[in-house]
Amino acid sequence: MTHRVGFFVCHGHDALDLAGPLSAFNQVAAAAGRSPYALHVISQPGGPVIGNTGLPIETKPVGRRTFDTVIFVGGTIAPMQTAENVMAATRLAARTSRVASVCTGAFLLAETGMLEGRRATTHWQYTAQLQARFPRIKVVGDSIYTMDGHVWTSAGIAAGIDLALAMIERDMGSDVARTIARFLVVPYRRPGGQSQFSAMSQMEPESDRIRIALNFAREHLTEALPVERLAEAASLSLRQFGRAFRRETGETPAKAVERLRVEAARLRLQDGSEPIEQIALAVGFTDPERMRRAFVKLHGHPPQSIRRASRLNGER
Repeated sequence: MTHRVGFFVCHGHDALDLAGPLSAFNQVAAAAGRSPYALHVISQPGGPVIGNTGLPIETKPVGRRTFDTVIFVGGTIAPMQTAENVMAATRLAARTSRVASVCTGAFLLAETGMLEGRRATTHWQYTAQLQARFPRIKVVGDSIYTMDGHVWTSAGIAAGIDLALAMIERDMGSDVARTIARFLVVPYRRPGGQSQFSAMSQMEPESDRIRIALNFAREHLTEALPVERLAEAASLSLRQFGRAFRRETGETPAKAVERLRVEAARLRLQDGSEPIEQIALAVGFTDPERMRRAFVKLHGHPPQSIRRASRLNGER
C-alpha cells in the first residue's frame, strides 16, 4: 500500500528544510529495495514557488489531495501565515494521519490549531517567538525533534533529516533508517530530546591550545580534571591558561568541565536505562546529588526529567 507524503512549501521556504527530509525519504528505495512512499512537493496555489535561495521549485496544488504524512517546510514566517496558506494547511492537517513541521514550519502548523496543548519545537532562534505567539503550545526549546501523538515537529535545517529518519524507522524499522543515515553521511541516530547545541560548539575557543584542553577534558571525564591538568594538556602555564580559557570561552575551566559532564550524562540518560547513580560516576561526578545540582543549574530541571521525557517520546 502506498504511503503518500506531502511536503508543503510557501514562498521563501528554506531549501535545506525541504531537501533534507525529502532526500531521506527518497533513499528508502535504495536502502530497502522497495519504497512504500510516494513523495509530492505541494503548495496552496501549485506551480513554481520561490525559496530563500531565489530558485523556484515546481509544486502541485493542494486542492482536494489527501496524504498519509504532511510535512510543513520552514522558511520565512510571514508568507506562511497568509489566510490562503493557513486555510489550506488547516484543511490538509485535518485529513492527514501524521503531520509534521521542520524549523519555522511550526508557525504554520500552529496556525492550524494542531499544536495546542502539545509539545513542539522549532529552530532555537525562534522558540521564544513561537511560545509568545502561541502560549498554549508546550514549546520545548532544546530538542532536535518532538513527537506528541501523531504530530511531529523538528528544529531547523539539518534536524529535518533526523525527523525524517525517525519517521522512516517507525514505518520500516531501524535497519532501513540506519542504512539511509549512512548513505547521507549523518549520525544515526540523534534522539529527539538531544540538545540542539553541544557544549563544545557553545564555547567555541579561538586557539588550538584551548581546543586541545577541551578535547582532553571530554576524553577524560571520568578522571579528576583540575585546572593544572588542563593547563598541562594545553602546554601553557597555569596563569596563561586561566586567562586564555576565560577570554575564549567566557567560563572558568571548572564550569566548562561541568558542562561537558552534564552533556555526556544527558546523552546516556536518553539512550539507555543505566541507573542514574552509575551514569553520574561514569561521567566524572563524584555522586548523583552533585550531578543533579549541575543539571538544575544548567537546564533548570533534574536528570530524572530527561529520562522521563525520553521515555515519553519513545512510547508515542
